[in-house]
Amino acid sequence: MSTSHLLLPEYDAEIVVTRTVLERVPDDKGAWKPHEKSFPMAHLAQLVARLPGWVSMVTDKSELDIAPKDGPKYPGYSIETTATLLAEFDKNAREGREAIARTTDAQFDEPWSFKIGGNTMYTQPRYQALRSMVLNHLVHHRAQLGLYLRLIDATVPKMYGPTADEPW
Repeated sequence: MSTSHLLLPEYDAEIVVTRTVLERVPDDKGAWKPHEKSFPMAHLAQLVARLPGWVSMVTDKSELDIAPKDGPKYPGYSIETTATLLAEFDKNAREGREAIARTTDAQFDEPWSFKIGGNTMYTQPRYQALRSMVLNHLVHHRAQLGLYLRLIDATVPKMYGPTADEPW
C-alpha cells in the first residue's frame, strides 16, 4: 500500500474533527485571548483553517521560507467570521487531500526544508515534514482552540473521545 493511501484516512478523520472545532468558534469572540502572550481566538482559528493548505507546500515544493529576505511574506492574521474561516478551511482541506493523493512514495522520500529568512531550520523527508508541519501541527493548534472554547464556556466537541459537553 502506498504512503498516500495510508495517510488519507488519517487526514480525512482529522479534517472532520477540525472542522467541527472551527464550527464552534463564535464570531463575537475573535479578539478574545486567554493570556496577553496568547494569540487572539480568531487568529488561532485562522491558523487552524490555513494549515491544511500547507500540505501542497510540503508535497509540491522543496522548501518553505516563512520569512524570506526578498519576496512575499506569509500572510498575517486577521479577524474573520466563522463562515469565512470554514470556507477557507474547506478549500484548503480539499486541496490538501488532492495533494496527498497525487504524491508518490518516491516524492514522500525527497528532502524538504523549512527556512526562516533564508536560514535552514531543518531538512527532512517530505513524509516527515507532512506529519510534523501539517498533521501534528494541526492537531496541536486544534487542541489549543478547544481549550479556548472551554475557557469562554462554548461547547467543546468530541475529538478523540468524549468531552464534558459531548459524551459518548
